[in-house]
Amino acid sequence: MRHFVLRITGVIFAVALSSQLSAQDLAPRAYLITPRGSSAVTLTWSFYTGALDFNGTIPITGATGTYHVPVFSLYHSMSFFGRSANFTASLPYGVGTFSGAVLGTQKSVYRSGLLDSSFRFSVNLIGGPAMQRQEFAKWKQKTILGVSLKVVAPTGQYGATKLINWGINRWGFKPEIGYSRRFFDRWLLDAYGGAWFYTTNEQSFNRPVPTPQTQATIGSFEGHLSRDFGNRLWASLDGNFWFGGVTTLNGVRNPSTRQTSSRLGGTLSVPLTSHQSMKFAYSRGTYIRFGGNYNNVQVAWQYSWL
Repeated sequence: MRHFVLRITGVIFAVALSSQLSAQDLAPRAYLITPRGSSAVTLTWSFYTGALDFNGTIPITGATGTYHVPVFSLYHSMSFFGRSANFTASLPYGVGTFSGAVLGTQKSVYRSGLLDSSFRFSVNLIGGPAMQRQEFAKWKQKTILGVSLKVVAPTGQYGATKLINWGINRWGFKPEIGYSRRFFDRWLLDAYGGAWFYTTNEQSFNRPVPTPQTQATIGSFEGHLSRDFGNRLWASLDGNFWFGGVTTLNGVRNPSTRQTSSRLGGTLSVPLTSHQSMKFAYSRGTYIRFGGNYNNVQVAWQYSWL
């Protein structure tokens, strides 16, 4: 019985972590264009604290997680068949503690290491031609329609003999379509819809031998309403909803791991100089059926140039 609990616990924690760091993203203004050839470096610090809801799938009570995730990101915009496009690469690192009572015994584990790296390519199909700086200065946004593909590579810290890992030992792919509409000059409405697809983790935790574990597609919707206050200062109200992600371990499907969850939050972007800005964000779970129910505080510094 204990080995069974340990095996299922490893799967549940992996699902909870992967959902927290992928499906729960809140990214306002993700499809806005920048002049062709512009680049940026972003350093982000995220703090997560809260509970893990297992929906009665395993005999674990009082499960919590508290962790920090600094992220280093590079951004570059370009022309793609005459349309505005950009590429972003991100490398996160995690430090945190997870705890809970397993079969009445309190357990706690500390982890420090790399998370899986991610890469995103985005291109605007409507309303976003590739422009040089001089053209961009005269351009006024109305409606933008874009598509993107985000890829998560299994480069994070992972060990098949460990219950909890920062990496998920599989590839993740998220195609997405994004809509952005400016109205009354200062207001911006963003809406995205996408889906996460995962490959098989061939070395999922199990005793005595690791076994294959798969996860079904996770659908996601995201919306943002933001307002410009002039001189690159803006604020937004953010929300999302995601569903799906049922796991299968060694050929056995577990319907109780289906996710139906949402988050709400806000973002404030403050310019510092012509090249630098700071971004502050907060979000929390509004409805979590299964997975991590975290409060998240985020601070980011960005330096951009042409």
